[in-house]
Amino acid sequence: MTAVRGAESAYAWMRLAVSVALSTLGGISLWSVVVVLPAVQAEFGVDRAAASLPYTLTMIGFAIGGIVMGRLADRFGIVLPTLIGAVALSLGYVAAAYTATLWQFALVQGLLVAMFGGAASFGPIVADISHWFTRRRGIAVAIAASGNYLAGTVWPPVIQHFVQTIGWRQVHLGIGVACAITMIPLALALRRKAPAQPSGTVRYTASAQSSLGLSPAGLQIVLAFAGFCCCVAMSMPQVHIVAYCSDLGYGVNRGAEMLSLMLALGIVSRVGSGFVADRIGGLPTLLLGSIGQMLALLLYLGFSSLFSLYAVSALFGLVQGGIVPSYAIVIREYLPAREAGMRFGVVIMATLLGMAFGGWISGVIYDATGSYSAAFANGALWNLLNACIALALLTRSVRRIAPA
Repeated sequence: MTAVRGAESAYAWMRLAVSVALSTLGGISLWSVVVVLPAVQAEFGVDRAAASLPYTLTMIGFAIGGIVMGRLADRFGIVLPTLIGAVALSLGYVAAAYTATLWQFALVQGLLVAMFGGAASFGPIVADISHWFTRRRGIAVAIAASGNYLAGTVWPPVIQHFVQTIGWRQVHLGIGVACAITMIPLALALRRKAPAQPSGTVRYTASAQSSLGLSPAGLQIVLAFAGFCCCVAMSMPQVHIVAYCSDLGYGVNRGAEMLSLMLALGIVSRVGSGFVADRIGGLPTLLLGSIGQMLALLLYLGFSSLFSLYAVSALFGLVQGGIVPSYAIVIREYLPAREAGMRFGVVIMATLLGMAFGGWISGVIYDATGSYSAAFANGALWNLLNACIALALLTRSVRRIAPA
């Protein structure tokens, strides 16, 4: 593997710590809207479907913003998009506190908080940290990608506490001020230019065209579709586990605990997958994660006791967290380094669209069948498609690097 000056240095590890902090802070944009949904619904006097609009626009904004901010990072470095994100988050949360209608709140959430704010704190940061590591790139990328899961573990209970004590508008004001105070200095700490690296793969020395038989654009499309498929499957338990537990008579609190358990163990999964990727590469790690997630989904079909649901949810968290970071590793192994931010942003957009579609289609299947069994099976089938794509890419890479 080619040595890169400045990679693996003490500064690189410090930069990784700063990146995780930024990602955890910016990740609040994905979770605050979920926590304040009941309070926003009550204040604006709308039904639950209308109150869910801000969440929908947040997902759309985050998806589009990931590409825009990734492109900015590729051209100008990570500081510009992270500064834009910090300022947009601060302004967005302050503006949200003064909105007079649900539509105003939803637009502020989708544009300022998500598209120009939180989107800068995930994909671009993960792509940037990949430039600072070679031998330990897998673990570094996995740690950086854990920031949004860490945000999902830390922020919801904190936000809920303050919503109950001071109200959601005051909470948004506080978040806006906190983002400005903390994220701007952290963004400026990333001013050092990334070390120069050769374009294309690190693990395999051939170009993407010769090592996989696909053009960069073709590989991008395949990876985006794979990301969509895996997240259609991933969304089933993450979006519906609370409702599933309620249907079984265990109560929503048990379901919320299972969701929190998934996210917490997802952090463990992401870090663990990084160690694995450093040893076997991105495509094998993606395949292992995909197979593990599919098996965990199938276990939901066979077990419904409270203890078993906790166990299966824990297993699901342990196997699914490493899937999305694996795409970043594959992109850095097979595609030009200078395009990593934009290309990973495209995959992130596809995964978010998969989460949105998967959450919706699972609800449609439930309404049609009166049970979540078919929805879990549907998720497993989408996951099977993802595993087949990963296996096909891995097979092509092995055939093309094998000696004649």
